Amino acid sequence: MNTPELEIDDQVILRPVNRRVLPEVTEAYREDPESARAALPWLKEGEEARRQIADLMFELEMQKENKAIHFWVIHSTLDNSFVGLIGLGDELQLAASAYNLGYWVRTSWRKQGIANRCVDAIFAWLSENTVQSLVEITVHPHNEAGLGACKSIVERWGGMAIEGYVGIE
Repeated sequence: MNTPELEIDDQVILRPVNRRVLPEVTEAYREDPESARAALPWLKEGEEARRQIADLMFELEMQKENKAIHFWVIHSTLDNSFVGLIGLGDELQLAASAYNLGYWVRTSWRKQGIANRCVDAIFAWLSENTVQSLVEITVHPHNEAGLGACKSIVERWGGMAIEGYVGIE
């Protein structure tokens, strides 16, 4: 099951990750390193983070043919600019899970419902291509926006909230 391009709406489109967007991802990291580290808690600070992001982009591009993970770049349909990253990864907390959902939306694009629309498109695609997949969403307990988005996703998709924070190193 290859990672496909997914049309979301007239504002954004999802394209499989490739390393050509590294300069834009790095620029977005510089704009708001704290939220980048909230989305990617293993990121170090400064120059080391930029190297880690480059390694991540390379690894994700190499894995795009693999059915175990699926990652997309969120692009603007207006000017093809970088809006964020979203994906189904394999850093799992629960034994029964197939994927872990993660996303990071650039500061200037937040509070527009983009993450929710992208999640809905990804879950619809996943539903069409698998019999059943348990997808976990791990949110830091102090990330109020993330908790709200998670609650909304759980309600829309008939999920179940599991209380308690398990840190990822």
